[in-house]
Formats: sequence, C-alpha cells, structure tokens
Amino acid sequence: MGTLRDLQYALQEKIEELRQRDALIDELELELDQKDELIQRLQTELDKYRSVIKPATQQVHKQSELHEQQRTKRQAISAEPTAFDIQDLSHVTLPFYPKSPQSKDLIKEAILDNDFMKNLELSQIQEIVDCMYPVEYGKDSCIIKEGDVGSLVYVMEDGKVEVTKESLKLCTMGPGKVFGELAILYNCTRTATVKTLTNVKLWAIDRQCFQTIMMRTGLIKHTEYMEFLKSVPTFHDLQEDILSKLADVLEEVNCCSLVALLKLEKQHIFKNGQQL
Repeated sequence: MGTLRDLQYALQEKIEELRQRDALIDELELELDQKDELIQRLQTELDKYRSVIKPATQQVHKQSELHEQQRTKRQAISAEPTAFDIQDLSHVTLPFYPKSPQSKDLIKEAILDNDFMKNLELSQIQEIVDCMYPVEYGKDSCIIKEGDVGSLVYVMEDGKVEVTKESLKLCTMGPGKVFGELAILYNCTRTATVKTLTNVKLWAIDRQCFQTIMMRTGLIKHTEYMEFLKSVPTFHDLQEDILSKLADVLEEVNCCSLVALLKLEKQHIFKNGQQL
C-alpha cells in the first residue's frame, strides 16, 4: 500500500508540474504574441522613417555638393540653387495674416514640438507664424496624397485627420500638430496620405514663402558674420571662401562664445590704439 500511495503522490506531483508548465507556456505564448505585435508596429515605424530618411539623405548629398560649389564661387550660402542675394531678399515683403493670440501660441508650440522644425530660430518661427494663412477642409477630404509633389506645410488648429502609407494606417492627429513639412524641408514628394476624419481648420504656409524666410535669415547672418570677420586684423589676409567657411562655423556652434572671443582678440590687438 505504501508503494501505491507513493506512486499516487508522485503522479499528482507530475500532474501539478504539467499544469504549471502549461500555465507557463500560455504566459510565454501571450508574451510572444505581444512581442510580435510590437515588432510589427516597430517595422511599420521603420518603414515610415526609411521613406523619409532615404529621400532626405539623397537631397542632403546633392545640397552639400551644390553648397560647396557656391562657396567656391563666393555666392549665397543657401544649399538650394537661388538667384537671390541679400539685397533682393531684404526687400521682399512677406504676407501677413492676422491671428488670435491662441492661434499664434498653438502654431508656435506645434513647430517647437516637431522633430524636423523645432531647431529653427525663434525669429524664423515668428515669421512663419505671421505668414501662415487659414485653410478649411470638410470631413472625408484628402489634404495630402502620397507621392504627390508637396508645396504646403500645415498646422492643425481644429479637427482630426488620419495618416496612412500604402493604405496602412500610421496614426491619427489632432490640434497642435504639424504635417507636410518633409516636402517643404527636403523638396521630396509626399511620403504619406492625410485624410480628414472630421471638419478641420488648418494654418498653412507655402514652400516659396518658407524658403524665403530661411534664406533671408541665413543670408543676413552670413553677411553680418563676414563683415565682422573682415574687421578682425588677424583675418585680413584670408581668402573670401575661407572667411565664408568661418562664418558658417559661427552659425553652427555657440555663436555668442566665438564672437565674444573674437572681440576680445580684436581689443588686445589694438591695445592702447596701436596694433601689436
């Protein structure tokens, strides 16, 4: 009897062990399903960003080559071909559309929250805010179609839209979001389709106006830095293209620190009114 009881006890232990294993397998299968779902979402996001990065990278390479050519020719600093100079752009009158303080704040916050536009200077953002004009779409309207040439960037003020790529839903967006910026920044075709889920109110700015703001700010800064560098005796013998590269560096790093150091150097050079 003792042997039979031992076998029964051992059998119960095995059954309980199998139950625990089954429960563990169920948990692992659930975790696996969740990870599969996560992988699918990540793959979708990866495809989305690949579609952005690839054309953007190609455009950057083209812009870099053109930028270097323009430096050699002592032309404008814009990476895109342009016939404008600082005199032309300084006389361009940008459009102005009145807005409520709430709308201005919404547009500004939307730009600062956008990964591709948040590093713009505050003066540029302010000009963009001023130049944006109102646009309205009804429900089930197509605002942006994947593959089309884009010329407008939008900020959502009211309503909701759905973003899809190759008929696959990527996300929905509500007020305070920027979309359509990639076609403006990188001169590429639309990378996704945007359709309205409700009536929407938007603010928009066209590519020409946007680029004018960018080029004018860049040219004004570049001209100011060039004039300053030319005023420093240490740099008198440097060629124009080298000074242009130095001016570009002043734009890309901590300008205040570099300018302050150069001013100190200038003061030391002309100590007591005489050049050392």
